[in-house]
Amino acid sequence: MGKLVNEFNTYRSKMNEKMLAADNKVIKRIFSLDTLTYQDGALSAKVKEMLGLATSMVLRCDDCIKYHLGKCHELGVTTEEIFEVFGVANVVGGTIVIPHTRRALEYWEELHEV
Repeated sequence: MGKLVNEFNTYRSKMNEKMLAADNKVIKRIFSLDTLTYQDGALSAKVKEMLGLATSMVLRCDDCIKYHLGKCHELGVTTEEIFEVFGVANVVGGTIVIPHTRRALEYWEELHEV
């Protein structure tokens, strides 16, 4: 994987460990709720991650976008599907989402480097 992916995953892991080590009940419950939300249910985990990606793009959260791209990659989402998610996010969020789409595409491409 590329530099962007490695830097993001390393930083995210390090800071999540620090946050959870504080043993704050609210933080722990939010993390748990997040984990439970993206499990298979009436909607598959794959669909939920694509929904998470689209909403993160509309909200313009680059860290969330990277996280959901990584999960989409793990769950076998295709590049064609990713571009459909990009399309939905740009229609819903407007042209302000375009810079986030550029960065998302760059990150997606790095996820596919061997």
